[in-house]
Amino acid sequence: MATATFDPERKFVRVIEQHANGLVEFEFAVGEPELCAELVLPQAAFSAFCASHQVVFLPSRPAPAAEPSDWQWNLRDATHQRFR
Repeated sequence: MATATFDPERKFVRVIEQHANGLVEFEFAVGEPELCAELVLPQAAFSAFCASHQVVFLPSRPAPAAEPSDWQWNLRDATHQRFR
């Protein structure tokens, strides 16, 4: 989803997982939702972070393909599987 102009005032959050221990794993993007950083914060800090940055919440990503390419990975994947 490319936009005509990059707007650094627009910020996006996509929640990846809410852990039982109270941590929220999420992606944070500035300007473009496709370029993001993966972050983990406690629930209270996550709520404050989102309010402070006035984020737009994005829907969950669709399930990955059965055979993902070598280029389709994220940091979360790296903690759960061994790469070639």
